[in-house]
Amino acid sequence: MEAIRLTGQVDDQHQLVAEVPSSVPPGPVTVIIIPAGQEDAAGKAWMAGIAREWADELSDTQQDIYTLADGESVRAAG
Repeated sequence: MEAIRLTGQVDDQHQLVAEVPSSVPPGPVTVIIIPAGQEDAAGKAWMAGIAREWADELSDTQQDIYTLADGESVRAAG
């Protein structure tokens, strides 16, 4: 079975509460806890790498081929 990402809550008694999809059969599971707001070093390195790689391209004014005056607002069309 593939991994399933769930968001749960740990209560004051340190018990995990999470709703599991019905596709998960009853039985033992392995749970890995990553507290919200704590990102691993690999995630931070990835974001820093993307920022470095795209910095020149995103700041290049030649890439600005559209303006706010181009096209129609999605809300206006509805």
